[in-house]
Amino acid sequence: MTTSLYTPTRDELAELLHGEPRYRLDQVWSGLYTQLAAPAELTSVPKALRERLTAELPPSLTQVVRQVNDDGDTVKYLWELHDGSRVETVLMVYPDRVTVCVSSQAGCAMACGFCATGQAGFTRQLTVGEIVEQVVVAARDARAMGRRLANVVYMGMGEPMANEPTVWASVERIHGAIGLSARHLTISTVGLIPGIRALAQRSLPVNLAVSLHAANDTLRDELVPINKRYPIDELMKACAEYLDAKGRRLSFEWALIDGVNDRPSDAAELAALCRRFRLPAHVNLIPLNPTPGYPTVGSPKSKVQAFHTQLIDLGVNATVRRNRGTDIDAACGQLAAGQPVVLRKERPAPDAS
Repeated sequence: MTTSLYTPTRDELAELLHGEPRYRLDQVWSGLYTQLAAPAELTSVPKALRERLTAELPPSLTQVVRQVNDDGDTVKYLWELHDGSRVETVLMVYPDRVTVCVSSQAGCAMACGFCATGQAGFTRQLTVGEIVEQVVVAARDARAMGRRLANVVYMGMGEPMANEPTVWASVERIHGAIGLSARHLTISTVGLIPGIRALAQRSLPVNLAVSLHAANDTLRDELVPINKRYPIDELMKACAEYLDAKGRRLSFEWALIDGVNDRPSDAAELAALCRRFRLPAHVNLIPLNPTPGYPTVGSPKSKVQAFHTQLIDLGVNATVRRNRGTDIDAACGQLAAGQPVVLRKERPAPDAS
C-alpha cells in the first residue's frame, strides 16, 4: 500500500519520527490535523524534518479540477489518486454550517441505475489517508472562507458499508484528530445489512442514512439491486437494531423520480413501513438529479410538495433537500469523476395508481 500524508496512525507516525525528541510527535500530529498544515508549513519543527516529511509522506490527492457553482456556495473537487483512479469531493456552504461530502470508493459496485457513480462501475476501495485528506482539504477551504467545517457526510462516490473497516478508521481519525463530534458525522448506505450491524458495534454513535427510494421489494429491487440480497424487512430490522444500540438519528434518503416512486401510494407505503417497524426516521426527499445514464426525470416541484405534505399528514418527519451544485454535476447522485456511464433503457410507463 502506498503511504501518503494522512495514512499513518499516531503510533505509526511516532515510528517514522524515531530519533526525534518525543515532543515532535505532538507538534507534527497537531500541525497536520488541528492546524491543517502541510509538512512544509510546520514552522515549529526543523527544516530538515519538514523536508523529510514532505518527501516520505506525499499527499494522496492530486487536484485535477476545482469547480465552484454559480451561487458560489458549492465546490466540487476532482482528484486523481496515485494509480490514476479518480474521485470527487463536494464542499457545501450553508448560512449556519459547512458540510463536506466525501467519497469512500473510486466508483461503486451497487449499480443503482439512477446514480451516475453506479452507472460508471467500481474501480477500487479508498484508503484511510485518501478519505481523511478529502476532509482536511475541505476544512482548509472552509477556513479560507472564514468558516469552520462542521459536518462530514459519507455520501460521495461509493458504498461506505462495502469499505466499512477503512471508513470506520477514517471516522476515528476525523473524530479524534480533527475534532468533529460523532453527531456531526453521517455514514450512508444503500442497505448493506452486515455493514449496519458492524457499525452498531462500533464505539462512536454516528448518524446512519439509508438510501431507501422505495418501500416495497418489487420496486426497490429495480431501483436498488442490492435489495434482492437484503430485502426491505431485513433492512428495517437492522435499522431498528442500530437505533436501539446507538440512539442516533436515522434518516431515509428518497430520490423522487417522476411517475416511479412519487405517487400517493408510495408515500402511504413509506409511512406504513415506518409505523410497522416503529422507526422514528427522518425522510430526506431529494428530487432526482439528472444523469446521462438514466432517462427518467426527477419529480416536478408540484409532486415533490404533494409527496412531502402527504408524509407530514401521515405523521412522518420529512424535509425536502435543496439541490446543491446541479450546474457543476455536484448534486446527489451526479458524481462520476468524469468516467463514462452506461445508458439504461427507458423504463416502461408506470402504473397510474
